[in-house]
Amino acid sequence: MTRYRRYEGKAVAVTGAAAGIGLGIAARFAGEGADVLLLDRSASVEEAAAKIAAETSTGTFGMRADVTSPEDVTRAFDLAERTWGRLDVLVNNAGVITISRLEDLTLDDWQRVLAVNTTGTFLCAQAAAAIMRRHGGGGRILNAASGQARQGFVFTPHYAASKFGVVGLTQSLAKELAKDGITVNAYCPGIVGSDMWDYNDREWGRLLGDYGPGELMAEWVAAIPLGRAGTSDDVANLLLFLASDDAAYITGQAINIDGGMFMS
Repeated sequence: MTRYRRYEGKAVAVTGAAAGIGLGIAARFAGEGADVLLLDRSASVEEAAAKIAAETSTGTFGMRADVTSPEDVTRAFDLAERTWGRLDVLVNNAGVITISRLEDLTLDDWQRVLAVNTTGTFLCAQAAAAIMRRHGGGGRILNAASGQARQGFVFTPHYAASKFGVVGLTQSLAKELAKDGITVNAYCPGIVGSDMWDYNDREWGRLLGDYGPGELMAEWVAAIPLGRAGTSDDVANLLLFLASDDAAYITGQAINIDGGMFMS
């Protein structure tokens, strides 16, 4: 995990980082020298961060926080600023999904998915941008969108709406923050092996037909031009580039990382 350490001296925050893609992203940034704040609602985020810190000899640490709570977000980013005196990169990775027929989709589920995926992205970007502006030198804000920011899928209108919203938010913030040297981009993963995709396989499979465990995802993966599902490393590779000086002239973009599922 100590490969290039090109992010030595950089401060990075990653939301939704207790497991899955977020944990993989945080580990990769720390592995390249960054001090990383892992944020998640799960108490396991502190243990996960401690493990990364020990393996990478960085000032990485974890903190429980709900990205839908303005108080939690303020507390977390205040701590990052007090600890490091700066924030160079924010990865807005936190996200949730539920899957149901329209007639069964509850207002609570609608509001929860929009709150985490879109409002949480806004709250964290607002807090991070304020730190970046105060300390100068620009920064990078990277927002998790989805293949469903390209095309809505059946039984997930709320999730699609939330991710299309992330792309619009990204474009708007990119224009506003450009003068401060802060770039804002979105990343659009396709199928990535995770607990969320285990849930997706089960629930979409149940509603779309008589699929056994893993059968629907296997069918969808077989249709990916590059012939496999993505990994957290695939996503992290893109983000490590977008957070680097090499990507200083890229902003307001939503970039697919999906093996060719969507070509736009």
